[in-house]
Amino acid sequence: MSTNAKNDCAVVEEELDEEPRSIILSMIGQLRKDMDLSRITFPTFVLEPRSFTERVTDFMSHPDFLIQYGVKKPYNPILGEFFRSRYAFDDDTSAFFVAEQVSHHPPITAMFYHSPEHHIAIEGDLRPKSRFFGNSVGMLLEGYAKVHFGKWNENYQVTYPNMYARGILFGKMVLELGETSTVTCVESDLAFDVEFKTKGLIWGTYNQIAGKIRRISTKEILYEISGNWQTQIFILDVREKRRLGNLEPTVLFDSAKEHVVPQLVACAAEQEPNESRNLWKYVTKAIVENNLDNATTYKSAIEEQQREDAKRRDAAKERFVPRFFQLETDGNYHPKLKNISEDPVKAKEDIVNWVFTRPDGQIQNFDKAEDDPIVLAAGLAATKSLPRH
Repeated sequence: MSTNAKNDCAVVEEELDEEPRSIILSMIGQLRKDMDLSRITFPTFVLEPRSFTERVTDFMSHPDFLIQYGVKKPYNPILGEFFRSRYAFDDDTSAFFVAEQVSHHPPITAMFYHSPEHHIAIEGDLRPKSRFFGNSVGMLLEGYAKVHFGKWNENYQVTYPNMYARGILFGKMVLELGETSTVTCVESDLAFDVEFKTKGLIWGTYNQIAGKIRRISTKEILYEISGNWQTQIFILDVREKRRLGNLEPTVLFDSAKEHVVPQLVACAAEQEPNESRNLWKYVTKAIVENNLDNATTYKSAIEEQQREDAKRRDAAKERFVPRFFQLETDGNYHPKLKNISEDPVKAKEDIVNWVFTRPDGQIQNFDKAEDDPIVLAAGLAATKSLPRH
C-alpha cells in the first residue's frame, strides 16, 4: 500500500500481486454489474484486521484513520457481535462507545457514543450495501445518525456518504468517498449539504468536497465549504463576501493540527467471546503475519459457527434479541439505555454499568495488562488502535 501526496492530497493506493488479482478476477467472473455483494465471501487478503463494528469508530475520529488500512474491507460482523471502548480526554473527561451487529441479513450495525461531561451523544445505525460496478466496488452507507449537543439542546441528523474501491481489475486500487451527505438541525434552522467529489477518469483530484450551509426556513446560503476532507477544509462567509466584494476563504479544519484521542479497549481476558477483537483475534494475528491460509481457516470457522447458531435458533423457534439496542417504531435501532441523566456523574455511572458490565456481574477492568499470547502476537496489546497492515 502506498500514499500518494500529489496535489497536496493524501491518496491511498494499493497494487495487487498477480495471485490476489487472479483470485479477484475469478470471483468477478461470477458477478453481475450492480449485484449486491452482501452474501459474497471475500478472500482474506482483501480484509483489514478488524471488524466493521470497530471501524464505525472512524466516523468519530481524525480523517487519517479512514486511510489507515487503505482499500481493505473490514470483517463482516456476526450476529450479536459487539465492540466497546472508552476515551480519556486531556481535560480528565471521558466518553464511551458501543456498537453491535443487530442484524445479519440485511447487515445492520447499531452504535452509541456518549460524553457525559461534554453533554454530547451520538446514536445511529449503519446499513451497508456493497455493489459491484465493473472496475470498482461500492459500499453504499444507508441508515441514520443523530448527534445531540445537550448544552444547546440541539439535534443534528446526519446521512452518510458512500465509499468506493476503484481499480480492482486494472490500475491501482484507490479508496474514495462519494455522493452527498447532509447535516440538518431543526433547532438552529441550519442545514449543511456537502458533496464528496469522486475523481474523474481524466480530470479532477481525490478527496475534494464542496458544500453549503443554509437556513432551512429561507434557503438562504450562509457559508460555502470547500477543500480536501483529508487535509484542509475551508469556509467562506457568503454574506461578508457580498458586503465586501472580495473575501478569501479561511481554514475551518486542518488535519495536521488536529489531535486524535485514542480509544481504549479492555484486554482479551476481560472481553466476552463475541466481543470483536476477542472473536477475531486469530484471524487478525494471521492477517498481520500475512498467513492467509490460517486466516481463511479461522474466518471460515467463525462463519460456520454463525450458521450453526442460526440453525439452532430456527429449530427452537427463537428470535435473536440484541443486547444493547432495540428496533423501534420509526424503523431504526436505538439504545436500550433511556433517559440518561444530565448530571455527568450519574450519567457516567449509568453508561459504564450498561456498556461494560459482563454476564458475571463484573465491570470490565481497563487497568489489567494484556497477557493473551495471540493478542500480543497480533500487536493489539496497546489497547488503543490496531497495527497498520
